[in-house]
Amino acid sequence: MWKRNKTGGTWYAEDIYICEDIEVQRDHLQQIIENIVLMEDLDMELGCVSENPHTILEKVKETEDVGIYFLDIALETDMTGLTLAQEIRKYDPRGFIIFVTTHSEMSYMTFIYKLEALDFILKDNPEELGKRVYECILKANQRYASANNKVQANYSVKVNDKVFTVDYDEILFFETSPNVHKIILHCRNRQMEFLGKIKEIEKEVDGRFYRCHRSFLVNRDNIREIDFQNRVIYMVNGDECLLSTRMMKGLK
Repeated sequence: MWKRNKTGGTWYAEDIYICEDIEVQRDHLQQIIENIVLMEDLDMELGCVSENPHTILEKVKETEDVGIYFLDIALETDMTGLTLAQEIRKYDPRGFIIFVTTHSEMSYMTFIYKLEALDFILKDNPEELGKRVYECILKANQRYASANNKVQANYSVKVNDKVFTVDYDEILFFETSPNVHKIILHCRNRQMEFLGKIKEIEKEVDGRFYRCHRSFLVNRDNIREIDFQNRVIYMVNGDECLLSTRMMKGLK
């Protein structure tokens, strides 16, 4: 659904997917969505409409964009809408999944499968169907366009042979390790040590990070309190950073 521009700025809406095995219902849902996109002048288009979940999945694998997915649950194939959603999550973890089905008793399964579905819509009421699809598309569009959404803001670190990607929101601070040439990444719920230099990391991250001390690079968004007298920064989870006298003014 959203594609990043070449300068790394705004993301633009692009693809909506429909997986429904009953042709008349698939055509009806497609018509509803096309009307909404036209009526609201949204920068979206249908990326794939199919009765075959494998076809949908192949399309998802081909792109790194975030999509909106309208999925039936009871598909007459070897894959249900629930298992399709699980596979989609592997390639598009931030996509918006909406189940459209006649099986109201299956709604609890979306929680068991931990799919974080945006909505669960019943087909039985055509008027309600159109209204809910409309609400889902606008809600997904608004959520992604929100200034609070920082989907592209993350930092990747290599620890041994594994690469970990951490959202900036989760990072508290970077600290020089007692081990030579190593940095400790402090997150809300974990720590990781990796090869690196504070000076280089400072160039890579965005403006929310501040070099508060020669050994600390702090995420200002996760500061709870600053003790300027004792030159200590307290993070939201209780962790502490040192604050040098020289860097105090800039932080204020």
